[in-house]
Amino acid sequence: MTASRQSPYEIGLQKNTANYAPLSPLTFIERSAYIYPDRLAVVHGARRYTWSQSYERSRRLASALKQLGVGKGDTVSTILNNTPEMFECHFGVPACGAVLNTINTRLDAEAVAFILNHAEAKVVFTDREFARMAKKAIALADRPDMIVIDVDDPEYTGPGERVGSLEYEAVLASGTPDFVFEPPADEWDAISLNYTSGTTGDPKGVVYHYRGAYLNAMSNIVSWGMPPHSVYLWTLPMFHCNGWCFAWTMAANAGVNVCLRRVDPRLIFDAIREHGVTHYCGAPIVHSMLANAPEAWRDGINHKVSGLVAAAPPPAAVIESMAKIGFDITHVYGLTETYGPAAVCAKHDGWKDLPLAEQVVLNGRQGVRYHALEGITVMDPETMEMVPWDGETMGEIMFRGNLVMKGYLKNEKTTAESFRGGWYHSGDLAVIQPDGYIKIKDRSKDVIISGGENISSIEVEDALYRHPAVMAAAVVALPDDKWGEVPCAFVELREGNEVSVDTLVAHCREHLASFKVPKRIIFGELPKTSTGKIQKFVLREKARSTSAFD
Repeated sequence: MTASRQSPYEIGLQKNTANYAPLSPLTFIERSAYIYPDRLAVVHGARRYTWSQSYERSRRLASALKQLGVGKGDTVSTILNNTPEMFECHFGVPACGAVLNTINTRLDAEAVAFILNHAEAKVVFTDREFARMAKKAIALADRPDMIVIDVDDPEYTGPGERVGSLEYEAVLASGTPDFVFEPPADEWDAISLNYTSGTTGDPKGVVYHYRGAYLNAMSNIVSWGMPPHSVYLWTLPMFHCNGWCFAWTMAANAGVNVCLRRVDPRLIFDAIREHGVTHYCGAPIVHSMLANAPEAWRDGINHKVSGLVAAAPPPAAVIESMAKIGFDITHVYGLTETYGPAAVCAKHDGWKDLPLAEQVVLNGRQGVRYHALEGITVMDPETMEMVPWDGETMGEIMFRGNLVMKGYLKNEKTTAESFRGGWYHSGDLAVIQPDGYIKIKDRSKDVIISGGENISSIEVEDALYRHPAVMAAAVVALPDDKWGEVPCAFVELREGNEVSVDTLVAHCREHLASFKVPKRIIFGELPKTSTGKIQKFVLREKARSTSAFD
């Protein structure tokens, strides 16, 4: 019996520092600062930073955090708006080995306190605009050793005190400009932590690795077809999936980041005109606001503007309206667990020759995999077999590859369940159409996506159940032209009890962030199975029917 022959490709060809380095998106800003030191990198109000300046500020931040005792494996949280400071955190925080945790600024203080505790935040940056919520959250978190650093953005002129003991610019001044970015020892190391509510009240911590962040940042360029030095407007919150990795994308692109504190169609058109914005991202509501804005606001915008739309499937009217005003919209799809967009409705040249109505149908699909994703398909979650390409047979969307999270922080059971069968289970129900493109049909997790933000129906139901007059409650998505989806609550009252819609809404506001409060409440007996389970599919149909509100 002869021993198996060793391949010549296995001899003397080992990895070493000369031929291998862990992938890291931090190398993008180093490259842009080296090649294009004087090119504009960040615009925010009166402030302008070149790539060399942004790189220096990021190095100062990393150095200062190091001096504050922050190191590998520590969590640094942010409660920040789309400002240069938030952009710099995407480089300076991981550059000292820490993990960046960008918190949704729309959350209530209780949810933010949970995140700060669960993430074991060592440092938190906060903007004066969110001082009231942040101050309460920090008090509830009860982390006496947590360092609070204020960002005092001169573009913000509203109310809000400083809540920390340190101020961002002073912290930067204490850092050294020649600090050397610390590369990850392993590209599997955690680079960021993003929380998603999913279907439960408590958020789940989604952990990203360096490899995935690097590859998704590059995929954004390739899958969207972004030319070098694009001008990107930050209509998408940087806290949402790290801005779909676009902070790192724009460093790779050596383009311009135009910051925007709030989404306002007038401000967006002004920024597009003034700075020559070529690209932006957002939920359907952002595009709808632009399409429905006065035509005069678009005067002077004669160049091509490209936009990505995601979250709930965009209404056909939105895609059609944007096409009519000359904006080129591309539909992408993904989840927090996939670094944001991991699928794209890749366009074909022949589609442009079709009637607009047909183009809208084709462009409104979730599409095909991103370049750096190894697989996306629709399977029967029980048999793990792919559904036929008939556009009719429903299954669950599954992901596989480098654009899938490491897992959920401190939640091994849910992580294992989500990776069952060697694929990530999205919970979204869809079909595969004859051309291989995926189209979502329903959401098995009962998550409501409103304005691009996830709302847990269970969390809203829990708030309703806290009212003593409520016997049973069920919350489903109600289609909405502005927000895509909004919460619609069906409530069954206890016998002999009466309560008004306004009273229940006020009650919910005491327990929920404002965007989670039901926009419509309908009283009546809830449909149930023989075992007492509420039949949500019946309620979904009622929510879609205008007769339910007569």
